[in-house]
Amino acid sequence: MMSRDEARDFTNRWLPKWTGNRPEELIAFYADDAFFLDPGRPAGIKGKDALFTYFTNVLSHNPTWVWTQVEPIPLEEGFMNKLEARIPVGDKIVECVGLCFLQFNDEGKIKRNEIYFDRTELIREINKYRQSFAH
Repeated sequence: MMSRDEARDFTNRWLPKWTGNRPEELIAFYADDAFFLDPGRPAGIKGKDALFTYFTNVLSHNPTWVWTQVEPIPLEEGFMNKLEARIPVGDKIVECVGLCFLQFNDEGKIKRNEIYFDRTELIREINKYRQSFAH
């Protein structure tokens, strides 16, 4: 089990890779057979190649979003992160809180990563933003 300090240290290296559209740096943290799940892919994604394709897409659409760790919670084979996100949509910033579950293989690579957060406000703002161009 990781300590809170180890979880915080890992997150300080990994979480910034979610900002700035650098999928090749983010994917380096994941095992070849990693499983990933988030609200955009509720059935999940299996394997590093498919995950790289997904990261390339999602990061290119959100290059300036920022995820920040609030609290690490140690668990067997990994930890859970309570996170805050600041996601730009047009001239508005959508803020949300989420939970991120991480498990690691013997080499220290992420083997399972599940992210949960309420996308209601984000989807509403994206729809408003898109409608502003439709008129």
